[in-house]
Amino acid sequence: MNERADYTRVPETRVRRIVGDILQACAVPPEDAAIVADVLVTADLRGIESHGVSRLISYYVNGLRAGHVNPQVHPKIVREMGAVFSMDGDNGLGHVVTRRAMEYAIDLARVHGVGVGTVGNSNHFGIAGYYAAMAAECGMIGLCLTNSRPLVMPTGSREALLGTNPIAVAVPAGGEPVFLLDMATSGVPIGKVEVMRRRGETVPIGWGADARGLPTDDPEAIIEGGGLFPLGGTKETAGYKGYGLAAVVDILSGVLSGASVLTSVLAGADPGASGVGHFVAAMRIDACMDPNAFSERMDAFIGQLREAPLAEGEEEVMVAGDPERRQHAENRLRGVALHENVWKEIEQMAEELGVSPEEA
Repeated sequence: MNERADYTRVPETRVRRIVGDILQACAVPPEDAAIVADVLVTADLRGIESHGVSRLISYYVNGLRAGHVNPQVHPKIVREMGAVFSMDGDNGLGHVVTRRAMEYAIDLARVHGVGVGTVGNSNHFGIAGYYAAMAAECGMIGLCLTNSRPLVMPTGSREALLGTNPIAVAVPAGGEPVFLLDMATSGVPIGKVEVMRRRGETVPIGWGADARGLPTDDPEAIIEGGGLFPLGGTKETAGYKGYGLAAVVDILSGVLSGASVLTSVLAGADPGASGVGHFVAAMRIDACMDPNAFSERMDAFIGQLREAPLAEGEEEVMVAGDPERRQHAENRLRGVALHENVWKEIEQMAEELGVSPEEA
């Protein structure tokens, strides 16, 4: 991201500590608070500001303090058949629930070659790529999906019925870094629109529509009464493909898990008990082929993409995960870039909860 005057750099360790301390002040156990902090700070380090610590208070702390989210979560397996399971998230923080679900999927994959699970009765979990990458770190292919509150208008509608419903896939390679696709099935996540509204800027036409279902560049009109377009935009630009993908994610994450779907997600108090559902999977590569051969093939695959002839005016071809890795490396050195209003809000919440915002 471009450096702006209204952003401040905060050391990573300081952000992790204050986020963790705020959550612990809301009765979240230290280990679970560290998981949530890791997911949120990882998002900011990767340059995914829309899903970072800017959501700490509005998405998580407010829900915890209002009693809408269970701070001391105990997820449990409610159904299991071979390598497939279903987990009840105990209405806990989605970060903690989904991490445990992916850990269970990885354990099943070690035995069966694959582990697949649905999660119901959960909440927002941050960036989907965090959980898919857990499998890749174990040498497996990881998949993570989640539904979310209705923000996306189905093609041809003026009502937001679907969530941004992200898809994340992580694939390990050899010499090349992990191929990590983490994408919303909307054109952009709502967090990006929120960032633009916070900055007082307009958004590109094609991100979303107003209450009439017509394209707008006003982030306020999109957030208040309007909605996002699915991936692809309008019908003329094949937005129905993104609409279809969002529906598939809702089926696997919500319908199959018994969680809320469509407009029933976060139908209560905002941010109330959301009934969000997730879908996770881990697959061993040696169930299909020799892992060393796969690593070589992945390196060759990624290499050919990087070496593709450049379009006029372009400098490089990147693959999924490249932009975030570059941001991560820079931000680990320079500190987490946070909007001044976000950091001020966090400091104020820390003071309200009796948490010291100062460096430990």
